[in-house]
Amino acid sequence: MTMNTVVKLARRPQGHVQREDFTITQEPLAELKDGEIRVATQYISLDPAMRGWMNDAKSYVPPVGIGETMRAFAAGTVEASRNPKFKEGDTVSGLIGAQSHAVSDGQNVVKADTSLAPLQTWVGGLGMPGLTAYLGLTYVGEPKEGETLVVSAASGAVGQVVGQIGKIYGCRTVGIAGGPDKCAALTSEFGYDAAVDYKGGWLADDLKAACPDGIDVDFENVGGDILDTVLAQMNFRGRIAICGLISAYNATSPVPGPYNFRSVLVNRLRVQGFIVFDFIKKYPEAYEKLGTWHKEGKLKFKEDVREGGLEAFPDVLKMLYTGENFGKLILKV
Repeated sequence: MTMNTVVKLARRPQGHVQREDFTITQEPLAELKDGEIRVATQYISLDPAMRGWMNDAKSYVPPVGIGETMRAFAAGTVEASRNPKFKEGDTVSGLIGAQSHAVSDGQNVVKADTSLAPLQTWVGGLGMPGLTAYLGLTYVGEPKEGETLVVSAASGAVGQVVGQIGKIYGCRTVGIAGGPDKCAALTSEFGYDAAVDYKGGWLADDLKAACPDGIDVDFENVGGDILDTVLAQMNFRGRIAICGLISAYNATSPVPGPYNFRSVLVNRLRVQGFIVFDFIKKYPEAYEKLGTWHKEGKLKFKEDVREGGLEAFPDVLKMLYTGENFGKLILKV
């Protein structure tokens, strides 16, 4: 009988995630039923949303229960199948959890074409981060040629793709990131027109210099002081797509709202939060666009793959919230 190594939530984190918030156990896998497949996991996606999934609070999905397998997107190889849509040896990705093996009825996984990109990329640029970037920018940000697009956490898994798609749409793109190395990569690797270092101490002035005509679209991943600074520089009828608010994910007390919220009224801004699941019917379109652009060389993906297997899951996850990763953070199983 195949043994499964599983990362389970042991307690609800207070502040930053700690190793003690998880248990790592081994348990037997049952025999497959008709319609099921067993996937041997090779790569696990580490995503900022995981922190919210661990809170016992109302959200867009139920919280992970104490003692339950940690929710995670992952990619691997089908090693056994009783589902006619999949055969042994198929590479797949999907929401299959932080575990060495996953049993699925096939509803939560898609085939990952490794002729387009390596398997690890199917939990990154061609996985949930890529889908989030394409769908959020296209259908919430609604960028138009010649507009200025600002992206916070621009060197992250989602941000690096948003900027490149913005260029495809004909926008002037400005990325906000932390540190000179990440900012240099935004312009040299990902084609941003300008980069602003929020750690430089002059965020408002630097952002204004990078956006002399103001900001038309903000793809927001951070919130806090960065969103407040952007709000003050938005143009009339600008759009703000709220993808994430990572600055507040580990807060242990209520965080202040944006002080420049008056800009929403004065400039008739549209501020809309979104979750990638909102656009599930458009996934085929997104996969086709992302895959084509990647094949044509219009999209590059930077991945930060960490070793250590499932035992390293708690420590690698913590890197997301301290800024230690550069690019899409992935754990190799």
